[in-house]
Amino acid sequence: MLTRRDTLRIAGAAGLAAPALTACGGGGGGPAPATTAAGLRLVEADVARSAGNPGAVPAVVTSLGSFTEDLWGLLGPADRNLAVSPFSIAVALAMTANGAAGATRAQMLDVLHIGSLATYNAGVAALTQQIEALAGPVRTADGTSEEILLASADQLFGDVAAVFGRAFLTVLAKEYGAGMRTVDFQEDPEGARAAVNAWTAHRTHDRIAEILPRGAVDPSTRLVLVNALYLKAPWLTPFERSATTTQAFVRDDGSRVDVPTMRATTRDAVFLAGPHWRAARLPYAGRTLAMTVALPDRGHEADTVAGLMRGGLTAAGQPGVELSMPRWTFRTPTGLRQVLMDLGMTRAFGEGADFTPMAPQDPLHVEDVLHQTFIAVDEAGTEAAAATAVVMDEASAMAPGHRLVLDRPFLFVVHDVAHGTPLFVGRVADPS
Repeated sequence: MLTRRDTLRIAGAAGLAAPALTACGGGGGGPAPATTAAGLRLVEADVARSAGNPGAVPAVVTSLGSFTEDLWGLLGPADRNLAVSPFSIAVALAMTANGAAGATRAQMLDVLHIGSLATYNAGVAALTQQIEALAGPVRTADGTSEEILLASADQLFGDVAAVFGRAFLTVLAKEYGAGMRTVDFQEDPEGARAAVNAWTAHRTHDRIAEILPRGAVDPSTRLVLVNALYLKAPWLTPFERSATTTQAFVRDDGSRVDVPTMRATTRDAVFLAGPHWRAARLPYAGRTLAMTVALPDRGHEADTVAGLMRGGLTAAGQPGVELSMPRWTFRTPTGLRQVLMDLGMTRAFGEGADFTPMAPQDPLHVEDVLHQTFIAVDEAGTEAAAATAVVMDEASAMAPGHRLVLDRPFLFVVHDVAHGTPLFVGRVADPS
């Protein structure tokens, strides 16, 4: 007797895409499967990548700002290092929301501050391409030629035996450039996990080597949606290494630590200030990218984040800053499941999740949302990478029923099913 998995494997061996893969295509001849170096089947969508809607970009940026404010207060204690990519998280969750329906979809859009998902998709498509266009050769203040590396990538890793919705796959291919790589979560979850990690490591220049830790996927996993983001950019005016000295840095609890501290006085930087914070915006070479560093008054960290998200990052400011700033490098893995539930995205993780547009035949739910960010800042510039993975699992086929607790004497009958013949009958009065 052939199982559905056997049937799909036979179809694949005959050169036909499984139903899940066929859905990636638009019209015409359908997708073109290819085999990667790792042996994964890569399905390239038969739909052209959309240029998006540039007019929707401001609304997307506003949504990202609001989402960042919401996240900030839930991402750990203030005395620990923290780095996240709201863009990466929002893109991964928006891709997932395209496969949701009903209250599940409504909660996800509410948490992401999205009014129209179709408009948001088009805005993200345009914004992503605008951001990636900032990469390439640039000039520093002294005329030296440098290069900015900046790229975002989206990818789906779907189980070879699962069937995914055509419209879901098409919109992700069109607006997010996300194709499907097929893996075998059911028979080889560790191999599938390795494939996701290898893709993510490649896209982040090995800065995010393991977005899925051991145990993150299992035979019930059907789909993992991943966004990867990478940046390497030189300052417009690099800090002089000879000016870097060891200085004391005071922690929140009053303790001190000596750290290498960079110093510069430059008119390239812009000074900014709000009711409870002061900041400097440092341009990278080419002046199309910048880093804003902000010093909040004690107890006003959330106010500072809000001020930056609500126009502070693009405010005119005043040119000229004398800046002292430590070098830093750290990596922060962040589990977002509980954070997103606390923000109101509860249905996506529970038994009532509705992802029928994503997988019409399987009851899927979000099992976990995993995020990791790497950042290194020194005299030359900044290197940063982030990845977000949304793990979709299949729910148990068993519906909730009545509860029976055999915690006092009970009877038993051993019988045949066809006739109910009582082969053995008894009572359990003391199971010890």
